[in-house]
Amino acid sequence: MRYLLLFLLPLLLFSKPFKIATYNVENLFDANFQGTEYKEYIPGKHNWNKRMVEIKLNHTAEVICDLDADILGLQEVENSIIFEALLKRLKRVGCEYRYGAITHKKGAPIQVALLSRFPIVNQKELQVSYSPFVRNILEVEVEIEGDPLTLFVNHWKSKSRKGVESKRIKYAKRLQKRILSLAAKREYIILGDLNSNYNAHLTLHKRLNDTNGVTGIGDVLQTTINKKLAQKYQMLNADKGTHYNTWQELPFKYRWSHKFYGHRSTLDHILLPSNMFDHQGIDYVNNSFKVFKASYLFTKKGYINGWRYKNGKHMAKGYSDHLPIYALFDTKPYVAEKQTSRVTKTLSKTIEYLYSVELLKDEIELKDVVVVLKRGNHAIIKQTSHGRGVYLYGCAKGLQEGYRYDLLVQSITSYNGLKEVTDVIKLKEKGKVSLDSYYHSNKAINHSTLKQNEVIRDLVGVYRNKKFTIEGKEFPIYFKKKKDTPPNGAKLKIDYAHLGYYKKLQLVVYSKKDFEILEK
Repeated sequence: MRYLLLFLLPLLLFSKPFKIATYNVENLFDANFQGTEYKEYIPGKHNWNKRMVEIKLNHTAEVICDLDADILGLQEVENSIIFEALLKRLKRVGCEYRYGAITHKKGAPIQVALLSRFPIVNQKELQVSYSPFVRNILEVEVEIEGDPLTLFVNHWKSKSRKGVESKRIKYAKRLQKRILSLAAKREYIILGDLNSNYNAHLTLHKRLNDTNGVTGIGDVLQTTINKKLAQKYQMLNADKGTHYNTWQELPFKYRWSHKFYGHRSTLDHILLPSNMFDHQGIDYVNNSFKVFKASYLFTKKGYINGWRYKNGKHMAKGYSDHLPIYALFDTKPYVAEKQTSRVTKTLSKTIEYLYSVELLKDEIELKDVVVVLKRGNHAIIKQTSHGRGVYLYGCAKGLQEGYRYDLLVQSITSYNGLKEVTDVIKLKEKGKVSLDSYYHSNKAINHSTLKQNEVIRDLVGVYRNKKFTIEGKEFPIYFKKKKDTPPNGAKLKIDYAHLGYYKKLQLVVYSKKDFEILEK
């Protein structure tokens, strides 16, 4: 009986789906001076010492234990010394990984690594550049129920410190060269912090675009969404070197694992080739991609609870500025969606459509949108002079008042009744437009059919107690800057006002430049 159990043990352990994840641990350094450390992590300075290392190890191990991945790619691990310390810490707290691998790029401040519960059969490093600041790519082959699986663990150049796109393309080309050299049926997965958004072809900033719009993740690794490859079930027909980006499975509002300069971003990736969908060997478990969001990984205000470094000192608090991401895989065949007739192209809609839905299931295109009013990073847009307007909240950067555009709307919300677009991408600029017909006048505001998100011009009336009286009729009014609020009883001429909504219609005045006091 004992021998039968020993024989069945591997089947009991691995007959269920297994989890593969990637996690940028944010600078896991040791307490030994190597001479290659970032200045904040030089032992004996900035409060970085053995005690601080122990706390950082404990916090990193806590996340890894709770994540409970069978294979885990890691970024920002200083060297094999701290990696071995992490392995020992994981074993001590009951989360042992029997197998591990790490790069050994000479002179590099940080390396990439991999933890595995499956045997590692082989490992190598792909050198992108001789520079110590250009990290190697870790290639590891593991064996899962007799099936070989290759993992590529990456950490590409960041967008900060002159991080132009050509530097990430070097990583992508080296990786793609290796992938194209693999046998056609070799199963592999690309993991890691690629420092690129899943839609980099649309969101690459001008200051980083030294490649005429070509991106490493989109064009070299061929993840760009298009009509032919937008759906997973079409991956079987994809050419070698084409990859499916698992971020596509999540609604847009959940597509983030990091914040870059305050903006939510998808720097961490799990990219899959066509043979992860081919019903042979190891396959992807459909719709299993997730972001790991344990409550302790967030502050009370909802920000990512990154490792705390304040006023030049480590504070012994926090985890990482990245969230782990993961997906499930199985030796059972991939199961596609039942309905494969779903339209894959981005749909073109009208602003009126946005008022008929609470959330967007897919991105939509708004064509021929005119920016009627722009203040700061907010704007009012319309498609026609007589059509509905909508408010762009915090996402109007790069747009100009009085210009026409094609826009890609990614997410919407309603804030106390005000319909807002919260994420948008400029697809095309179409030139300047005369705005006169897009505004409403002093008379129009008394019209009962006037709706929110219009722009009203040339209003004359009296302000008193948060109300604005025009020809005997009162309207709630809100001045965005309290210091601009006029005195009670003042007669005003308002040049531009947004007909907003906060539980009811109200006039919104954004700037002191938008009105003048005629009489006090």
